[in-house]
Amino acid sequence: MKYRTLGRNGPRVSAVSMGRGAQPIKFGDPLEQDFNAAIHRAIDLGINFFDSSDAYWGSRHEVLLGRALKGRRSGVLIASKFGNIDLPDGRKALNGRPEYVFSSCDASLQRLGVEIIDVYYLHRVDPNVAIEETIGAMARLIEQGKVRWLGICEASPATLKRAHAAHPLVALQTEYSLWFRGVEKEILPACRELGIAFVPYAPLGRGLLTGRIKSVDDLPPNDRRRSHPRFQAGNLKRNAELVRQLEAFAARKNATSAQVAIAWLLAQGEDIVPIPGTNHARNVEQNAAAADIELTAEEVSHLSEVFAVGAGAGERYNPRLLEKWGMI
Repeated sequence: MKYRTLGRNGPRVSAVSMGRGAQPIKFGDPLEQDFNAAIHRAIDLGINFFDSSDAYWGSRHEVLLGRALKGRRSGVLIASKFGNIDLPDGRKALNGRPEYVFSSCDASLQRLGVEIIDVYYLHRVDPNVAIEETIGAMARLIEQGKVRWLGICEASPATLKRAHAAHPLVALQTEYSLWFRGVEKEILPACRELGIAFVPYAPLGRGLLTGRIKSVDDLPPNDRRRSHPRFQAGNLKRNAELVRQLEAFAARKNATSAQVAIAWLLAQGEDIVPIPGTNHARNVEQNAAAADIELTAEEVSHLSEVFAVGAGAGERYNPRLLEKWGMI
């Protein structure tokens, strides 16, 4: 495994790190064995950076990740997040109030079963709280020895600069992939100006770039992706046509389309650390191997042309949600 540095003064992390798998796991589910095997295989392969959030699977992901890492914490870095809330009626809400920062961190530490979180992110920016107040409270967590480094998710360039001025950040986490390249115009340059690493979530387009999703019927009945615009019938047909070109390219490289998609991201700069998510060891092995795929400048350019900005169909989230989160 190759390694990269988060920000100017952050930790060394595996170039391909690990995010949350798409399939939720309940406590006591036999699938937890697969989840544990995936985490353990990742560590064996040199992956040392694991991403979670108090919002994932109703907070269960933190518990499951903590269980899987028990006895294997040495040399492993854990990231988690707060501030993105599911209300009892199913609506989304945001909370960046200082008092909530402290209570959320304590709860995450307990669920993870650790004494310190390596990278603690603000999951979504609360427009009703000055970003300086939220980041200031997060900085207190460092003083208290509960957190090592800070990050932020889905922040605009202006908000990112204000947050970084309040306390240095090591990472910004936002969706980025061949399918969604909207961050390249303003957000990625802002990160580079400030010396903040970019951690792309959904680097495989939520499974779209694996080539396994050709129609809506390929998604489980209750899969949340069915509500995402990119997976709507008409949009998905157009997107699948793009992926077929990726699959053909990957075949010529003796690789999978997912591996090429990750390799393309890695080729965008040493400050890029994608976190593909999976609950299966075999996928972990394929994802990790992407770090060894070398793409020429011409190949990177070719893929960038095929997946040019605007080539994909459908927004990544419902437009009303994007607007609420200040993401459009």
